[in-house]
Amino acid sequence: MKFTPHNYQRYCIDRVIAQPKIGLFLDMGLGKTIITLSAIYQLKYSHFQVNKVLIIAPKKVAEATWQREARKWDGVGILRISTVLGSLNKRIQALNMPADIYITNRENVSWLVSYYKNAWPFDMVVVDESSSFKSHKAKRFKDLSNMYNHIKRMVLLTGTPSPNGLIDLWAQIYLLDRGQALGKTYTAFREHYFEPDQRGRDMVYSYKPKQPADVTNDRIMAAISPLCISMKADDYLDLPPIVYGTVPVVLDSKAQKAYDTLEKQAVLELLESQEEITAMSAAALSTKLQQLANGAVYDDERNVHVIHDCKIEAFMELIEQLNGQSALVFYNFKHDCSRLKEALSKTNLTVRELKDAQEEFDWNEGKIDILLAHPASTAYGLNLQDGGNHVIWFGLNWSLELYQQANKRLHRQGQHEKVFVHHLISVGTRDEDILEALEHKDEEQEYVLQSLKARIDKYTKKGS
Repeated sequence: MKFTPHNYQRYCIDRVIAQPKIGLFLDMGLGKTIITLSAIYQLKYSHFQVNKVLIIAPKKVAEATWQREARKWDGVGILRISTVLGSLNKRIQALNMPADIYITNRENVSWLVSYYKNAWPFDMVVVDESSSFKSHKAKRFKDLSNMYNHIKRMVLLTGTPSPNGLIDLWAQIYLLDRGQALGKTYTAFREHYFEPDQRGRDMVYSYKPKQPADVTNDRIMAAISPLCISMKADDYLDLPPIVYGTVPVVLDSKAQKAYDTLEKQAVLELLESQEEITAMSAAALSTKLQQLANGAVYDDERNVHVIHDCKIEAFMELIEQLNGQSALVFYNFKHDCSRLKEALSKTNLTVRELKDAQEEFDWNEGKIDILLAHPASTAYGLNLQDGGNHVIWFGLNWSLELYQQANKRLHRQGQHEKVFVHHLISVGTRDEDILEALEHKDEEQEYVLQSLKARIDKYTKKGS
C-alpha cells in the first residue's frame, strides 16, 4: 500500500530528519509508527545518516506491531527488521543478524547496555511509549541515559507524556538533552518548579506546581517546546465522537454494609498501628475496597471470596441493552474476569479473553461478541476499531495512561461509528474516587498536549 502522508505527518517526518533529538507527543491514532518508519527509511537510504536503529517498545508492540506496519506500506517495507526477544540465545542471535532496525522490549534495555557496554552499535534509538521511562530512579532509564554519547539520534514517542502531571516530564526530556532544558538533576527540577502537596510527618507523597500554577506550567512548556512536537487527534482526524457514560451501581444493603465495615475497620487498624497512613498501606486498603466494589475479594492466601453480584447484574443488564452489539470489556482483577465469564456462559454470546493476535483478528472479523481484556494487555499497538464501538469498564484502575490508551483501541483511525465508553461505578465506593481522579489527571495531560501544539503556518490545513 502506498503511504501518502498528511501534512502534519510530513511535518513530523521532516522534523525527525532535521532534528537529531526529538519528542513526538502525538495523540493516539495520528500514525507515530509510520511517521517514524518513514523518517528512518529516509535517514538510512536517502541521507545516509544512520546505520543501526534500535526501537524500544512495550513487549506486545515489540513482538509484531512495528513489523506489521512496515510490511503494510510500500517503501518502508524494504527495511530489514530483527526482533530481539526471547531467551538469551535468541536475543544474541537476533542481534547478530544483518538488519536496519532492531526491536526489543523495555525490560531488555539494561541487559542490552550491559551486553554492548562502550561498543554500543545503535546510532539511532526510538523509545516507543516513552512515558514508561518517566521514573528517574528506574534502572532502564539510568542505563539508557548512560549511552547518551553513543546515540546520535533519539526519538521519543508517546500520546501521554505526563500521565500523572508535568513532574513526569523530567526523565523523558533528560534522555533527549542531558538536562539542558529542565535541569541536570530531578531534584533540581522538582525544587525549581514544584512544592510539596500531600505529605506526612516525615515524607512527601506528592508535589504540585508552584503557585501560580499556570505560570509554572507555562515555564516548563516553554523550556521543552524546542525539543518536542505535540498534536491532538481532534485537530487532525475526522473521527466519530466518543461518548462517556456512567452506569451507577447501587449496592444492596448487605454489600454496602460489608463495604462500610471493611473501610472502617481497615482505616482504624492503620491508625492504631502507626502514626501516619503511608502511601503503601493506603494503596493496599484502596485495592481491597476496589475489589469489594466489584463484588469479590482476595484473602491473604489469594483465595477468592464473593461478596455480592450487584455489579455483575448491572453488567448483564447493560449487555442486554446493547441488543447484540459487540463490546470490549475491561476488568481490573483476575476474579473479575472469572466471574464475568461465568455470568456470560449462560448466554448465547461468543465470549473470548484477549490473549494473542488471534483474538485481535477474530474480533475485527466480527467473530467475537464480548472480548474480555485487562487494560495493560491492550494499552499499546492493538487495532480493534473494526470489531465494535462499545467499551465497558467493569473495574477502573488509577492509571490515566492505561485508561486513555485502552479506550483508543476502538476510537482511532478507521472507526466509522460513534464510540460509547460505559463506566460501571458502584455508588459511594472507591469507583467514584478513581473516576474523579482520572478526570482530574486528564486536565494536566490536556494542558501538556494543548500547550505544546506545533505552530506551523504552512501546515495549518489538514492533509487530505
